[in-house]
Amino acid sequence: MTRAMGVVVALLSLVLAFSSPAARAAEPVDLLLVLAADVSRSVTEPKFKLQREGAAAAITHPDVVRAIASGPNRRIAICFVEWATAGQQNVVIDWTMIADGDSARSFGGKLVEVPRSFSGSTSISTAIDFSVVQIERAPFKAERRVIDISGDGVNNQGTLVTEARDKVLAGGITINGLAIMLKRARCLTKENGNP
Repeated sequence: MTRAMGVVVALLSLVLAFSSPAARAAEPVDLLLVLAADVSRSVTEPKFKLQREGAAAAITHPDVVRAIASGPNRRIAICFVEWATAGQQNVVIDWTMIADGDSARSFGGKLVEVPRSFSGSTSISTAIDFSVVQIERAPFKAERRVIDISGDGVNNQGTLVTEARDKVLAGGITINGLAIMLKRARCLTKENGNP
Protein backbone atom coordinates (compact mmCIF):
# COMPACT_ATOMS: atom_id res chain seq x y z
CA MET A 1 0.00 0.00 0.00
CA THR A 2 1.40 3.40 -0.94
CA ARG A 3 1.76 6.15 1.60
CA ALA A 4 -1.03 8.15 -0.10
CA MET A 5 -3.40 5.16 0.10
CA GLY A 6 -2.54 4.71 3.77
CA VAL A 7 -3.40 8.35 4.48
CA VAL A 8 -6.72 8.02 2.63
CA VAL A 9 -7.61 4.84 4.57
CA ALA A 10 -6.69 6.52 7.87
CA LEU A 11 -8.79 9.60 7.06
CA LEU A 12 -11.73 7.47 5.97
CA SER A 13 -11.52 5.50 9.22
CA LEU A 14 -11.59 8.74 11.22
CA VAL A 15 -14.60 10.05 9.30
CA LEU A 16 -16.51 6.81 9.81
CA ALA A 17 -15.61 6.70 13.51
CA PHE A 18 -16.82 10.24 14.14
CA SER A 19 -19.98 9.82 12.09
CA SER A 20 -21.15 6.79 14.05
CA PRO A 21 -24.00 7.45 16.52
CA ALA A 22 -21.88 6.29 19.45
CA ALA A 23 -19.10 8.75 18.68
CA ARG A 24 -21.31 11.80 18.17
CA ALA A 25 -22.02 13.97 21.16
CA ALA A 26 -25.66 14.02 22.22
CA GLU A 27 -27.45 17.22 21.32
CA PRO A 28 -28.03 19.49 24.33
CA VAL A 29 -31.56 20.38 25.41
CA ASP A 30 -32.89 22.09 28.52
CA LEU A 31 -34.98 19.14 29.69
CA LEU A 32 -35.41 15.42 29.07
CA LEU A 33 -39.05 14.67 29.85
CA VAL A 34 -40.74 11.27 29.91
CA LEU A 35 -44.53 11.40 30.06
CA ALA A 36 -45.60 7.99 31.42
CA ALA A 37 -49.34 7.35 31.14
CA ASP A 38 -51.28 4.58 32.89
CA VAL A 39 -53.30 2.32 30.56
CA SER A 40 -54.13 -0.40 33.09
CA ARG A 41 -57.60 -2.00 33.17
CA SER A 42 -58.97 0.62 35.57
CA VAL A 43 -58.21 3.39 33.07
CA THR A 44 -61.53 3.93 31.33
CA GLU A 45 -61.81 5.54 27.92
CA PRO A 46 -62.47 9.02 29.43
CA LYS A 47 -59.38 8.65 31.64
CA PHE A 48 -57.33 7.44 28.67
CA LYS A 49 -58.42 10.43 26.58
CA LEU A 50 -57.77 12.78 29.49
CA GLN A 51 -54.14 11.66 29.63
CA ARG A 52 -53.55 11.77 25.88
CA GLU A 53 -55.47 14.95 25.11
CA GLY A 54 -54.23 16.62 28.28
CA ALA A 55 -50.60 16.01 27.35
CA ALA A 56 -51.22 17.24 23.79
CA ALA A 57 -52.99 20.37 25.04
CA ALA A 58 -50.29 21.10 27.61
CA ILE A 59 -47.32 20.81 25.24
CA THR A 60 -49.01 23.00 22.61
CA HIS A 61 -50.17 25.72 25.02
CA PRO A 62 -48.59 29.06 24.04
CA ASP A 63 -47.29 29.67 27.58
CA VAL A 64 -45.56 26.28 27.58
CA VAL A 65 -44.07 26.87 24.13
CA ARG A 66 -42.78 30.28 25.30
CA ALA A 67 -41.26 28.71 28.40
CA ILE A 68 -39.54 26.05 26.28
CA ALA A 69 -38.11 28.70 23.94
CA SER A 70 -36.86 30.81 26.85
CA GLY A 71 -34.35 28.24 28.16
CA PRO A 72 -30.61 28.41 27.45
CA ASN A 73 -30.85 25.82 24.64
CA ARG A 74 -34.34 26.98 23.58
CA ARG A 75 -35.62 23.40 23.29
CA ILE A 76 -36.55 20.29 25.25
CA ALA A 77 -36.85 16.61 24.33
CA ILE A 78 -39.92 14.57 25.19
CA CYS A 79 -40.86 10.89 25.08
CA PHE A 80 -44.38 9.53 25.68
CA VAL A 81 -44.79 6.03 27.10
CA GLU A 82 -47.75 3.95 28.25
CA TRP A 83 -47.65 1.35 30.98
CA ALA A 84 -49.75 -1.20 32.81
CA THR A 85 -48.46 -4.32 34.55
CA ALA A 86 -44.90 -5.67 34.63
CA GLY A 87 -43.90 -6.46 31.05
CA GLN A 88 -46.49 -4.07 29.58
CA GLN A 89 -44.72 -0.85 28.71
CA ASN A 90 -44.64 0.82 25.31
CA VAL A 91 -42.95 3.84 23.77
CA VAL A 92 -45.86 5.57 22.03
CA ILE A 93 -43.82 8.50 20.68
CA ASP A 94 -40.05 8.23 20.88
CA TRP A 95 -37.71 11.09 21.75
CA THR A 96 -38.80 14.25 19.95
CA MET A 97 -37.30 17.71 20.17
CA ILE A 98 -39.77 20.50 20.94
CA ALA A 99 -38.46 23.96 20.11
CA ASP A 100 -41.44 25.93 18.84
CA GLY A 101 -45.17 25.85 18.20
CA ASP A 102 -44.82 23.76 15.04
CA SER A 103 -42.83 20.97 16.70
CA ALA A 104 -45.17 21.04 19.71
CA ARG A 105 -48.27 20.77 17.49
CA SER A 106 -46.69 17.93 15.50
CA PHE A 107 -46.01 15.99 18.72
CA GLY A 108 -49.51 16.70 20.08
CA GLY A 109 -51.16 15.71 16.80
CA LYS A 110 -49.37 12.35 16.70
CA LEU A 111 -50.19 11.71 20.34
CA VAL A 112 -53.96 11.89 19.95
CA GLU A 113 -53.94 9.67 16.84
CA VAL A 114 -51.99 6.63 18.09
CA PRO A 115 -54.16 3.77 19.44
CA ARG A 116 -54.03 2.63 23.05
CA SER A 117 -51.20 0.19 23.74
CA PHE A 118 -52.90 -2.38 26.01
CA SER A 119 -54.47 -2.83 29.45
CA GLY A 120 -53.46 -4.94 32.44
CA SER A 121 -52.74 -4.67 36.14
CA THR A 122 -50.87 -1.72 37.66
CA SER A 123 -47.11 -1.65 38.13
CA ILE A 124 -46.02 1.89 38.89
CA SER A 125 -42.56 0.68 39.91
CA THR A 126 -42.00 -1.02 36.55
CA ALA A 127 -43.25 2.12 34.78
CA ILE A 128 -40.66 4.16 36.68
CA ASP A 129 -37.88 1.71 35.80
CA PHE A 130 -38.95 1.71 32.13
CA SER A 131 -38.98 5.51 32.08
CA VAL A 132 -35.43 5.62 33.43
CA VAL A 133 -34.29 3.33 30.60
CA GLN A 134 -35.80 5.79 28.11
CA ILE A 135 -33.88 8.68 29.69
CA GLU A 136 -30.65 6.69 29.60
CA ARG A 137 -31.03 5.93 25.88
CA ALA A 138 -32.11 9.44 24.86
CA PRO A 139 -30.21 10.89 21.90
CA PHE A 140 -30.15 14.22 23.74
CA LYS A 141 -28.48 15.38 26.94
CA ALA A 142 -29.77 17.65 29.67
CA GLU A 143 -29.01 18.39 33.28
CA ARG A 144 -32.75 18.37 34.08
CA ARG A 145 -34.32 14.93 33.71
CA VAL A 146 -37.95 14.45 34.67
CA ILE A 147 -40.50 11.64 34.68
CA ASP A 148 -44.14 12.78 34.80
CA ILE A 149 -46.16 9.69 35.68
CA SER A 150 -49.96 9.67 35.65
CA GLY A 151 -52.17 6.92 36.99
CA ASP A 152 -55.42 6.04 38.73
CA GLY A 153 -54.49 3.11 40.95
CA VAL A 154 -52.06 1.63 43.41
CA ASN A 155 -49.01 -0.45 42.60
CA ASN A 156 -50.15 -4.10 42.62
CA GLN A 157 -47.36 -5.71 40.56
CA GLY A 158 -43.57 -5.52 40.54
CA THR A 159 -41.25 -4.15 43.22
CA LEU A 160 -42.18 -1.57 45.82
CA VAL A 161 -42.82 1.90 44.42
CA THR A 162 -40.69 3.43 47.16
CA GLU A 163 -37.67 1.37 46.09
CA ALA A 164 -38.04 2.41 42.43
CA ARG A 165 -38.61 6.03 43.45
CA ASP A 166 -35.63 6.20 45.80
CA LYS A 167 -33.28 4.73 43.18
CA VAL A 168 -34.43 7.29 40.59
CA LEU A 169 -34.16 10.24 42.95
CA ALA A 170 -30.66 9.14 43.96
CA GLY A 171 -29.73 9.30 40.26
CA GLY A 172 -30.80 12.94 40.04
CA ILE A 173 -34.05 12.37 38.14
CA THR A 174 -37.20 14.19 39.27
CA ILE A 175 -40.51 12.31 39.45
CA ASN A 176 -43.83 14.15 39.29
CA GLY A 177 -47.03 12.21 39.99
CA LEU A 178 -50.48 13.03 38.67
CA ALA A 179 -53.45 11.16 40.13
CA ILE A 180 -56.29 10.69 37.65
CA MET A 181 -59.65 11.00 39.34
CA LEU A 182 -62.80 11.61 37.35
CA LYS A 183 -66.09 12.08 39.17
CA ARG A 184 -69.41 12.15 37.45
CA ALA A 185 -71.29 15.25 38.52
CA ARG A 186 -74.78 14.58 39.83
CA CYS A 187 -77.43 17.08 38.89
CA LEU A 188 -79.37 18.26 41.92
CA THR A 189 -82.77 19.41 40.79
CA LYS A 190 -86.29 19.44 42.21
CA GLU A 191 -87.33 16.96 39.53
CA ASN A 192 -85.14 14.17 40.95
CA GLY A 193 -86.27 14.75 44.52
CA ASN A 194 -83.43 16.99 45.66
CA PRO A 195 -83.99 20.56 46.91
